[in-house]
Amino acid sequence: MGEADHPAERGDATGRHDRGVARTKKQKAPLTWKLLGTGTAVPAGIAVRKLSDAAWYAVRGTPPPKNPAAPGVGWGEALAWAAVSGVAVAAGRLVAARGAAAAYQSLTGKLPPGVNEGP
Repeated sequence: MGEADHPAERGDATGRHDRGVARTKKQKAPLTWKLLGTGTAVPAGIAVRKLSDAAWYAVRGTPPPKNPAAPGVGWGEALAWAAVSGVAVAAGRLVAARGAAAAYQSLTGKLPPGVNEGP
């Protein structure tokens, strides 16, 4: 590497290689979208937790493990709870996000920021 190839030798002390490249400005999400997102995520999270606890109890007859990583919890039970709760949380987030997007679109007439139309 020659002297002029080093960023400090070119007068570019930061060593950045994106000089001259146009940066896209990040758009801030409107307050309506933030409120709808939070307003649907919190109740969805509470509902998912209660439903997954109730489903676990209905199937297993015991409450779900409070701490699956605890030494007294068997591997099978810990992995089963991780799978059940993981799928439930992912489904809850999806339902909340889609509900918030639909509400935002009905209020404003356009899709929320970051949501693309179509598959």
